[in-house]
Amino acid sequence: MERTFAIIKPDAVERNLIGKILERIESKGFRIAAMKRARLTLEQAEGFYHVHKERPFFKDLTTYMSAGGPVVLLVLEKDNAITGWRELMGATNPKDAADGTIRKEFAVDIEKNSVHGSDSPENAAFEISYFFSQTEILS
Repeated sequence: MERTFAIIKPDAVERNLIGKILERIESKGFRIAAMKRARLTLEQAEGFYHVHKERPFFKDLTTYMSAGGPVVLLVLEKDNAITGWRELMGATNPKDAADGTIRKEFAVDIEKNSVHGSDSPENAAFEISYFFSQTEILS
Protein backbone atom coordinates (compact mmCIF):
# COMPACT_ATOMS: atom_id res chain seq x y z
CA MET A 1 0.00 0.00 0.00
CA GLU A 2 1.43 3.36 -1.04
CA ARG A 3 0.39 6.88 -0.08
CA THR A 4 0.30 9.99 -2.21
CA PHE A 5 -0.74 13.57 -1.63
CA ALA A 6 -3.38 15.42 -3.63
CA ILE A 7 -4.88 18.88 -3.70
CA ILE A 8 -8.15 19.89 -5.25
CA LYS A 9 -7.12 23.39 -6.28
CA PRO A 10 -9.08 26.66 -5.82
CA ASP A 11 -10.45 26.71 -9.38
CA ALA A 12 -12.10 23.31 -8.93
CA VAL A 13 -13.39 24.13 -5.43
CA GLU A 14 -14.85 27.40 -6.72
CA ARG A 15 -16.68 25.55 -9.50
CA ASN A 16 -18.17 22.99 -7.05
CA LEU A 17 -16.21 20.05 -8.46
CA ILE A 18 -15.10 18.52 -5.15
CA GLY A 19 -17.69 15.74 -5.24
CA LYS A 20 -17.05 14.88 -8.89
CA ILE A 21 -13.29 14.68 -8.30
CA LEU A 22 -13.69 12.62 -5.11
CA GLU A 23 -15.98 10.23 -7.00
CA ARG A 24 -13.28 9.75 -9.63
CA ILE A 25 -10.70 9.11 -6.94
CA GLU A 26 -12.79 6.50 -5.17
CA SER A 27 -13.96 4.84 -8.40
CA LYS A 28 -10.31 4.17 -9.27
CA GLY A 29 -9.78 2.25 -6.03
CA PHE A 30 -8.10 4.95 -3.95
CA ARG A 31 -8.84 5.08 -0.26
CA ILE A 32 -9.01 8.57 1.26
CA ALA A 33 -6.89 8.29 4.39
CA ALA A 34 -7.09 12.00 5.28
CA MET A 35 -8.93 15.02 3.98
CA LYS A 36 -9.40 18.64 5.00
CA ARG A 37 -10.40 21.94 3.52
CA ALA A 38 -7.98 24.82 4.01
CA ARG A 39 -7.11 28.31 2.84
CA LEU A 40 -3.37 28.57 2.13
CA THR A 41 -1.33 31.60 3.10
CA LEU A 42 1.34 32.85 0.71
CA GLU A 43 4.00 31.56 3.13
CA GLN A 44 2.42 28.09 3.17
CA ALA A 45 2.22 28.01 -0.63
CA GLU A 46 5.84 29.16 -0.98
CA GLY A 47 7.03 26.53 1.49
CA PHE A 48 5.00 23.80 -0.16
CA TYR A 49 6.19 24.63 -3.69
CA HIS A 50 9.78 25.42 -2.62
CA VAL A 51 11.16 22.87 -5.11
CA HIS A 52 9.96 25.18 -7.89
CA LYS A 53 11.41 28.38 -6.36
CA GLU A 54 13.76 29.02 -9.30
CA ARG A 55 11.15 28.27 -11.96
CA PRO A 56 9.49 31.16 -13.84
CA PHE A 57 5.97 30.11 -12.78
CA PHE A 58 6.72 30.03 -9.00
CA LYS A 59 5.34 33.49 -8.17
CA ASP A 60 2.16 33.05 -10.22
CA LEU A 61 1.57 29.55 -8.80
CA THR A 62 2.04 30.52 -5.16
CA THR A 63 -0.05 33.66 -5.59
CA TYR A 64 -2.85 31.66 -7.22
CA MET A 65 -2.80 28.96 -4.56
CA SER A 66 -2.96 31.56 -1.76
CA ALA A 67 -5.32 34.10 -3.35
CA GLY A 68 -8.06 33.33 -0.87
CA GLY A 69 -9.93 30.45 -2.46
CA PRO A 70 -10.05 27.28 -0.38
CA VAL A 71 -8.43 23.99 -1.39
CA VAL A 72 -9.08 20.39 -0.39
CA LEU A 73 -6.01 18.52 0.87
CA LEU A 74 -5.98 14.72 0.61
CA VAL A 75 -3.89 11.70 1.48
CA LEU A 76 -4.70 8.87 -0.90
CA GLU A 77 -3.79 5.20 -0.50
CA LYS A 78 -3.63 2.20 -2.82
CA ASP A 79 -1.05 0.04 -4.53
CA ASN A 80 1.04 2.26 -6.83
CA ALA A 81 -0.86 5.34 -5.58
CA ILE A 82 1.63 7.90 -6.92
CA THR A 83 1.59 6.57 -10.47
CA GLY A 84 -2.14 5.87 -10.36
CA TRP A 85 -3.00 9.38 -9.17
CA ARG A 86 -0.73 11.01 -11.75
CA GLU A 87 -2.41 8.96 -14.50
CA LEU A 88 -5.88 9.92 -13.24
CA MET A 89 -4.91 13.62 -13.05
CA GLY A 90 -3.52 13.76 -16.59
CA ALA A 91 -0.82 15.99 -18.04
CA THR A 92 -0.13 19.35 -16.34
CA ASN A 93 -1.30 21.17 -19.45
CA PRO A 94 -4.92 20.11 -20.00
CA LYS A 95 -4.42 20.47 -23.78
CA ASP A 96 -1.99 17.53 -23.53
CA ALA A 97 -4.04 15.50 -21.05
CA ALA A 98 -5.56 12.19 -22.15
CA ASP A 99 -9.31 11.81 -22.49
CA GLY A 100 -10.94 10.66 -19.27
CA THR A 101 -8.44 12.40 -17.00
CA ILE A 102 -9.41 14.98 -14.40
CA ARG A 103 -7.40 17.76 -16.03
CA LYS A 104 -8.78 17.05 -19.51
CA GLU A 105 -12.33 17.25 -18.20
CA PHE A 106 -12.14 19.94 -15.51
CA ALA A 107 -9.03 22.13 -15.91
CA VAL A 108 -9.39 25.74 -17.05
CA ASP A 109 -5.78 26.12 -18.23
CA ILE A 110 -2.22 25.09 -17.35
CA GLU A 111 -2.26 27.10 -14.09
CA LYS A 112 -5.86 26.43 -13.09
CA ASN A 113 -5.57 22.73 -13.74
CA SER A 114 -7.85 21.65 -10.88
CA VAL A 115 -5.59 19.17 -9.06
CA HIS A 116 -2.08 18.59 -7.75
CA GLY A 117 -0.33 15.32 -7.06
CA SER A 118 3.00 14.13 -5.72
CA ASP A 119 5.50 13.02 -8.34
CA SER A 120 7.74 10.74 -6.26
CA PRO A 121 7.75 8.85 -2.95
CA GLU A 122 10.08 11.47 -1.46
CA ASN A 123 7.84 14.37 -2.47
CA ALA A 124 4.74 12.47 -1.31
CA ALA A 125 6.29 12.03 2.15
CA PHE A 126 7.21 15.73 2.34
CA GLU A 127 3.86 16.96 1.03
CA ILE A 128 1.80 14.72 3.32
CA SER A 129 3.77 15.77 6.40
CA TYR A 130 3.57 19.44 5.35
CA PHE A 131 -0.20 19.49 5.87
CA PHE A 132 -1.07 16.43 8.01
CA SER A 133 0.10 15.05 11.32
CA GLN A 134 0.30 11.26 11.64
CA THR A 135 -2.74 11.29 13.94
CA GLU A 136 -4.86 12.82 11.15
CA ILE A 137 -4.12 9.97 8.71
CA LEU A 138 -6.44 7.02 9.21
CA SER A 139 -5.26 3.91 7.39
